[in-house]
Amino acid sequence: MALPLLTPYIRYLAADQIMLTKEESDFIRYWEKNRLRQKKLVRQFLVGIPLGLLIVIPTVISFTSGWYKRADMEANSADFNPMVLFIALLLIVGFTAIFYQRWKWEQYEQRYRELLAREERSSAARPSPSAAPSGDTPAQPDPQADPAAPPDLGQVPDQ
Repeated sequence: MALPLLTPYIRYLAADQIMLTKEESDFIRYWEKNRLRQKKLVRQFLVGIPLGLLIVIPTVISFTSGWYKRADMEANSADFNPMVLFIALLLIVGFTAIFYQRWKWEQYEQRYRELLAREERSSAARPSPSAAPSGDTPAQPDPQADPAAPPDLGQVPDQ
């Protein structure tokens, strides 16, 4: 009964022992190419504008619809300055756009570094083919050096 509940944790603990999936390898290649471009402030602002507008547009609709009588009274008073509201809305758009994109960049960067560390650990755990054999095990013949040796079943022979 408890095994299905522990399965995600077992997978998480065993994640360091497995190789990267195709999706993770694709992400590493993508992030290596695009990480510096996506870190630029202007790009973060331009890409994040829709999220900022997602917050500001309902606020403007709420303000102009007149359903909140107290806000309507304030808007019609002599002390109300529409420029202050406009600047506040622009600041909300800008802050939200940049903050969200920076957060997203940090999340991608963290994932990238974790995958690189996992890839490094898994490659360090696997013996490299060029590593010298220990004294206890007999040396394996190199299939490339001996063309008469049978091909390894796990690999496709070169043609």
